[in-house]
Amino acid sequence: MTSHPRYSVLSVALMGILLSGCNESTSSDAGADYGNQDNTTSDFDQKALIANLVDGVITPTFEQFVSVSNQQVSDISAYCTAATAFEQDPSDNSELTQTSATAQQSWRNTMSVWQQVEMMQLGPLTFDDGALRNKIYSWPVVSRCGVDLDVVSFENNDINGTPYDIASRTPARKGLVALEYLLFNPSFEHSCTGNSTPAGWDNRTDDDRRVARCEFAVEAAKDINNNAQQLLIEWSGDNGYGATLKQAGEAGSSFATVHAAVNKLSDALFYIDSVTKDRKLAVPLGKFANNCGTSVCPQDVESPLANHSIENISSNLEALSALFSGNEGLGFDDYLVDESDADTATALRERIATALANSRSYQTSLADTLVSDEEQVASTHDDVKAVTDKLKNEFINSLALELPQTSAGDND
Repeated sequence: MTSHPRYSVLSVALMGILLSGCNESTSSDAGADYGNQDNTTSDFDQKALIANLVDGVITPTFEQFVSVSNQQVSDISAYCTAATAFEQDPSDNSELTQTSATAQQSWRNTMSVWQQVEMMQLGPLTFDDGALRNKIYSWPVVSRCGVDLDVVSFENNDINGTPYDIASRTPARKGLVALEYLLFNPSFEHSCTGNSTPAGWDNRTDDDRRVARCEFAVEAAKDINNNAQQLLIEWSGDNGYGATLKQAGEAGSSFATVHAAVNKLSDALFYIDSVTKDRKLAVPLGKFANNCGTSVCPQDVESPLANHSIENISSNLEALSALFSGNEGLGFDDYLVDESDADTATALRERIATALANSRSYQTSLADTLVSDEEQVASTHDDVKAVTDKLKNEFINSLALELPQTSAGDND
C-alpha cells in the first residue's frame, strides 16, 4: 500500500439498465487492442500483488462472511424462541422486542460484509452463471410472494408431495433478500395476488404468522451460512480458486500469464461501475428506465425494507478501496506507481475516499433522500462516476488491462 430463473453476474449488472439507452456519455477510451496486450513493461511483482489481494483482502472478507452469517443463525433462532414464547404468553413483549432488534442488526451486519463480497465476484461466485452468489443474494431478482409460499411449504415440509429442501429452492425465495422481507416487513399479510396464495394464511393470527416466518427465517439463515462455507471451501486451500490465481503463469495453470490473473482481479473492481453506479444509483435516479418510467423512483433502491441501501453502497466502496490499495500490502496503486503513473494512483485513492465520505454523510435512507434531496443522491452518483471514469481510462491504459464486458461499449 502506498502511504428457478438463472441469474448470472452479468444479468445483475444489466437488469434494469439495458431497459433503455443510457443518458450518460461514454467515459472509456479503451481501444480495439485491448485483450491483445499481454503485460506491462515494468518489473513490478504482479505475483506478489495477486498473493496480497487473495490472502490479505479477499480471503479475510470471505472468512468474515462465514462468521457473521453464523452469528445471524444464532440471533434469528433467539428471536424465533422469543416469538414462540410470546405466542403462548403475550403478557410481556420485552424479550420479543429485544431479540427482534438483535436479529435485524445481525442481518445488517451480514449484509454489510456481503456487500464487500459483492465487489469480489471471482471464481466460485461467477461459476455456473453465478449460481452460488445468487443462492446467497439474488438481488435485483426478488419474489416476496415466493417467500410467503415457501414459509408455508417449509412449515408443512411439502412441495407437491416432496419433502421441503431449501437447497433446491430458487434463489429469490431464500437468501438475504428473503431474510430482509421476513425480518423487516412490518405487515404480516402475504404479498401474493391472484390464485397463488399461501394456504390458510388469511385465517391465522399475527402471532402465529410471526412464528411461521421466523422459523423459515432460521432455515434461510442456515442455508446462507452453508453457502458461505461452500464459498470459502471453493476459494481456499491448495485446490481453491485463490491458489489458481496465485499460480498464474506456472505450468498447468489456467492463466497463461500472471498478467491475465491480474486482469481477472481487476474485472471485479468494475462492479462499482455496472452495479453500484448504474443499478443502485442511476436506476432509482431515473437515468435509466425504472418502475416509475424515467422519473426518480425510491421503490427501486436496494434493500428497501431494511432501509440499508446507502450502507450497501458504502460497503461496496470500502471493498473497492481495499482491493485498490491492498490494505497494508501491495495494491493496484503500487502497480500504477511502478508504471510511472502516480497521478492516477493518487487520483483514484482521493476519488474513492470522496465517494465513500459522501455515502456516509446521509442522515436519512437513500429512498427518503431521493424524495427530500435528489441532488444529494445525484452527487453520490457523480462521485462514484468520477471513480469509474478514472478506472475506465487511465487505470486500464497504464496497466494494460482489458475492460470487462459489463463496462465496455459506447455507453456507461
